[in-house]
Amino acid sequence: MPIVGIISDTHGLLRPEALAQLGGADHIIHAGDIGAAEIVPQLEAIAPVTAIRGNVDGAKWAREFPETVSVELFGRRFFVIHDRNDLAFDPAAEGYHAVISGHSHKPGIETLGGVMYLNPGSAGRRRFKLPVTVATVLVEGEGMTPTIHDIG
Repeated sequence: MPIVGIISDTHGLLRPEALAQLGGADHIIHAGDIGAAEIVPQLEAIAPVTAIRGNVDGAKWAREFPETVSVELFGRRFFVIHDRNDLAFDPAAEGYHAVISGHSHKPGIETLGGVMYLNPGSAGRRRFKLPVTVATVLVEGEGMTPTIHDIG
């Protein structure tokens, strides 16, 4: 069964624990605030990567990444946006199965209107007392099983 690795808010730091947790992924989504040009190539050494830029990604290298992206993986439609509060449409009405976001550094999973909303939290430097996390989504049959992994 395919696994989608989800990471966000690396802010220029890609921890070995994040790489280890994402090691079995068949595809990786980075939901923005990449923070350094070398992050995405390191993830691409594991699996193909879909990445967007976040609010800290203002450097020239980051211009190649869109602010949002729609991607179909393993028969599921994912919409990736850095800040979920900027979502300006109904993902269920547009046929999405999941919305992936970051920005808040708070990991969370919820389902609304049949759409999974997943924030993998922050995989970079610890901020406040929030955990350091990444997520995976196991695609199986007609369903998806998301898991948040504490890596720090």
